[in-house]
Amino acid sequence: MGYWVFVGLVLVGGVIALVLPRYRLKKAINAPFPDEWVAIVERNIAVYNNLPVPLRLQLRKLIKQFLHQKSFSGAGGLEITDEIRVTIAAEACMLLLNRRTGVYPALRYIIIYPTTFVVDRGQAGSDGIVNEGRKALLGESWSSGKVILAWDNVLHGSRNFVDGQNVVLHEFAHQLDSESGSTNGAPILAGKSCLRTWAVTLSEEFEELQRDAWKGRKSLIDHYGATNPAEFFAVATETFFEKPKQMAKYHAELFEVLRNYYRIDPTDWSNVTGVVRERESVRAQDLKSDQ
Repeated sequence: MGYWVFVGLVLVGGVIALVLPRYRLKKAINAPFPDEWVAIVERNIAVYNNLPVPLRLQLRKLIKQFLHQKSFSGAGGLEITDEIRVTIAAEACMLLLNRRTGVYPALRYIIIYPTTFVVDRGQAGSDGIVNEGRKALLGESWSSGKVILAWDNVLHGSRNFVDGQNVVLHEFAHQLDSESGSTNGAPILAGKSCLRTWAVTLSEEFEELQRDAWKGRKSLIDHYGATNPAEFFAVATETFFEKPKQMAKYHAELFEVLRNYYRIDPTDWSNVTGVVRERESVRAQDLKSDQ
């Protein structure tokens, strides 16, 4: 009898271990989106009120799932608040709109510094010798399930959505990139044909950016993207979301490839001034389905 009781307890425990997390996630997603969070998103995400209502509803659900599944911690004396959590979640989830994908399934921890943070890094010189040094960073993405961000730059980027520089979009593009198994500028794509188009288009654009950077020519895409293909994808993502009309005009093939990947067209809602201003709240009836 004792043996069968033990087996029964193990089976019950296994069922609970499988069902309970799903139940808690469903409960979190179906919970009302707090008014305080609405105020944060409207205050800090420059393009939020320009999004069509269906995308705003999607974004709210994604934010709830993101905050339920990810752990935030402050560093350098920073205290984590709802404003920090919701702002970062909203920007990170912009990359997931209209896409059938998990919410950064490998990501577990987001560490936030109040401002630029310094790390020890080894860098190989021309002689091949690795020299240890210290480097100031605004953000960093790890394939081991961690993203590190500087809050002051996060806030600047979220409120200025037209300068082509956004540390959250950049680091979370790296997270998408790493889901393919390596961070190499080629995230998970739909099929071989998509992969071929992606490889040809991004390689050509990457090489063009490298030439621009080498010759000191101005370019729409930040020269940091010429570092390597992974950085090119992250920087191109920033440009796609923040300067979509310029990218569509001057880098049409790259814009089309990214539009197909992200499943949205930011030119439809990119008419923002760049700096968040006071605006009317979204009408309750427009969002009544998110209760």
